[in-house]
Amino acid sequence: MSTIKIIPFSGVRENGKNMYVVEVGNDIFVLDCGLKYPENELLGIDVVIPDFTYLIENADRVAGVFLTHGHADSIGALPYLVSEVDVPVFGTELTIELAKLNVSHNDDSKHFKDFHVIDEHTEIDFGSTVVSFFRTTHTIPDSVGISLKTDEGNIVYTGDFKFDPTAVPMYATNYKRLGEIGSEGVLALLSSSSNAENAAQVASEREIADEVFDTINYWDGRIIVACVASNLQRVQQVLNAAAKSNRKVVLTGQDFERIIRTAMRLNKLNVPDDVFITLKEMKKYQPDELLILETGRMGEPIKSLQRMANGSHKSLRIEEGDLVYITTTPTTAMETTVAKTEDMIYRAGGVVKSISENLRVSGHANPRDLQLMIDFMTPKYFIPVQGEYRQLAAHADLAHELGMPLTNVFITGRGDVLEYKKNQMTASGNEPADNVMIDGIGVGDIGSIVLRDRKVLSEDGIFVVVVTIDRKTKKIVSKPQVTSRGFVYVKASRDLIKESADKVSEIVEKHLHSDDFEWSKLKQDIRDHLSRYLFEQTKRRPVILPVIMEANQRRGRRKN
Repeated sequence: MSTIKIIPFSGVRENGKNMYVVEVGNDIFVLDCGLKYPENELLGIDVVIPDFTYLIENADRVAGVFLTHGHADSIGALPYLVSEVDVPVFGTELTIELAKLNVSHNDDSKHFKDFHVIDEHTEIDFGSTVVSFFRTTHTIPDSVGISLKTDEGNIVYTGDFKFDPTAVPMYATNYKRLGEIGSEGVLALLSSSSNAENAAQVASEREIADEVFDTINYWDGRIIVACVASNLQRVQQVLNAAAKSNRKVVLTGQDFERIIRTAMRLNKLNVPDDVFITLKEMKKYQPDELLILETGRMGEPIKSLQRMANGSHKSLRIEEGDLVYITTTPTTAMETTVAKTEDMIYRAGGVVKSISENLRVSGHANPRDLQLMIDFMTPKYFIPVQGEYRQLAAHADLAHELGMPLTNVFITGRGDVLEYKKNQMTASGNEPADNVMIDGIGVGDIGSIVLRDRKVLSEDGIFVVVVTIDRKTKKIVSKPQVTSRGFVYVKASRDLIKESADKVSEIVEKHLHSDDFEWSKLKQDIRDHLSRYLFEQTKRRPVILPVIMEANQRRGRRKN
């Protein structure tokens, strides 16, 4: 009987950054390796990835990394993992090709080659565990769920999914395979919770395709479509609608070319004949013959629309009579940005329509779909994943409605260890699972202190005071010079600046004449006194940076 552990290192109590570890005996199986894009408070951070400490320490036990689909929340952190741990990576054809693109663009991982293509019929025998896959419906082709067959039953990870009977074959769920896995006996089900709290019916992809076509076909003017590059299903619907409406498509967006060209090469995206034209060729066509497809990763299409509206885009601008069609559903964090963008578009003379105005659009299962997945699997234990706490809790309630005891449902945090032994699943400790932040080429070198300072700088600015002293003569050689950025306008605050400089002089004089002069104490004393004074005068707390320099007196040479 093998001891089984399930550890969600990320992807719980947060959106994105999915990575779950299943240990069966001595083998470690890594399910997905994703990143998330930073929220507003993570100033200057490019992306956030999971903590790989546990995997690095147990590298010799890692059997492989198994990917469910090609979105960044599942494959984005892979370059950082394989640069630390040399392990095989398994995924479907498109997923592996997109993973290779990610890995090749990172200097530390670009030489990694241990990729293995699987499909829904693949079974990989690791001795104590047999890993197999089942096809799911998502917004990108080649999406799969993962099943780990053990002596104690199957451990199933759904990845992102939804049920849509109208999905075209490339995106269709294999319902028969779901039933087979459930009939074999499922010990634990890890199921996506992203849409668990929204009971609204999600529109089928056929309904969405009709909506996209109607919008594009009946607009008498130029159309600019904003779309996330990795949502290949939506891209396909836009291209089909453009072709049927006799419109030519102009492509923009940094991520679009590499993702779309990869999908086209693998026949995962069907491009109508002669639908694409270049920016230079736009002049040959009337506005009602053009469609501009603006893509990028999450949030980037919206920012591009802002640049088009305010005239700062390098090649396009919104003109009178343009329709801006937003075909992506913004996250809660992006709603304010989208509202501001719409206002800018209207000011520029355009009109805005969002696909979510008429339809509930999502690539994730609604509550009924989630319960249907539980019915398929009938697991002994249930672990909701991929969502913030309220979504995990809503998913747990859905399982309880189906008769699952709450004692068999685990709402976990990052790094929580669930252990199955002696026919019982219990919580048994915690492993390191902090957020690791990527800023430029720095990996994990930005911590809470730096982020706090960035936040303070963004809100209250910086207050720098420079003074030169001579400790031998116990005098101030150069009076304090004050510089401020983002705090107050210096020319309009001369009294505040002068009083601050006088206070610094008093503090420095006091320390110069003390018997236990210490640089650290002097600087801290300046910070404390200035902080209190500036807050009393302005009710703000800028970052105070004292710079104390010492003058070196040149000594005359002794005569022999």
